[in-house]
Amino acid sequence: MHSIPCNFSVFGYPVISSSMKEIKVKDASTLCTLLPDGEPHIQQSVFVGEEQRSSSISVKSTPELEKKYVHCVYDAIAPHFSSTRFAKWPKVSAFLESLPTGSLILDAGCGNGKYLGLNSSCYFIGCDISAPLIKICADKGHEVLVADAVNLPYRTNFGDAAISIAVLHHLSTENRRKKAIEELVRVIKKGGLVLITVWAVEQEDKSLLTKWTPLTEKYVEEWIGPGSPRVRGPSAFTLESIPETEENGLGGHTKDSRENTENMHQSMCLTPENKDDSLVSKDGSNQQEYFVPWHLPYHRAEVSGASAGALANGLAKKDDKKGAVVYNRYYHVFGEGELERLVSGMDNAVIIDKFYDKSNWCIILEKTLLGLKHLQDKDTSPSLI
Repeated sequence: MHSIPCNFSVFGYPVISSSMKEIKVKDASTLCTLLPDGEPHIQQSVFVGEEQRSSSISVKSTPELEKKYVHCVYDAIAPHFSSTRFAKWPKVSAFLESLPTGSLILDAGCGNGKYLGLNSSCYFIGCDISAPLIKICADKGHEVLVADAVNLPYRTNFGDAAISIAVLHHLSTENRRKKAIEELVRVIKKGGLVLITVWAVEQEDKSLLTKWTPLTEKYVEEWIGPGSPRVRGPSAFTLESIPETEENGLGGHTKDSRENTENMHQSMCLTPENKDDSLVSKDGSNQQEYFVPWHLPYHRAEVSGASAGALANGLAKKDDKKGAVVYNRYYHVFGEGELERLVSGMDNAVIIDKFYDKSNWCIILEKTLLGLKHLQDKDTSPSLI
């Protein structure tokens, strides 16, 4: 069995066990300390070498959008989120059950670990960016660590298979989504398989879109850079949440919010080289960037002191009607063929299956011969074992 010693940090990523009292993330923008009560506390990190720092800017540097509306949100809602995540998707289960006995499987973005150990004849390891979720996994006895999907701390050609379930849609630029796929392929052996699923813009339940908040130009400003949507002109509108009404999901405030969004669409201008990675088209038909609400019941919000801070900082709001603290989670929902396009430039993987399932786009990749780039990167990539 491929075992991982507990309570040590490898290349800046902590391996977690149930006896863990502290997490220290080195060579990153923060130090994350987890106290015995399970609450994460953020401290400033030590400086890293200039060469290493410059190699991690752009793709490996986490945009503020993701820090605020993915990382902080999941840290705050982790216990409640975990309590709602127990059903296994049949397609994912079938994939894991089909793998040969003795396979080592990585779940990158494992959440509360519901897929870890699903196939009793295989060995599982998991990682996630959320320390509270990783603690939940560790308390169940799983071998897990805190890690970033775009910079996995595993040796090249290490595992037999990998899964990324509902993870890539939380990455806010095309380059970061590509890098996450490259990392999944890098860490598995030749002939190994990777299953990736993402939320689809083509939702089976169209009414869901009325409950999501389209991102405004205000948030696009953070993304200017290679592989990111580009806009011209100053931001003229601020984000307003679309309320979820009990009767029909639409109200007067929703109408006003949509009018603001339509005005914003008209003010945006995309550069030609990025039209395939656009935030929206001028008629709004290509909208793919959303805030999706998570309602944390008041009685569950007391589990984590993070909610009080989020409310004070404007990262969450109260909904007294529903008795909940409402968080917004960032999503880039994928259009048909988008996952395939991200893989098309890779020289070490091929798509062996693609399908649409339960409002998700899914692909299965097989790792082929290593390309020159991957051979060159082999000695410099962070390795766990």
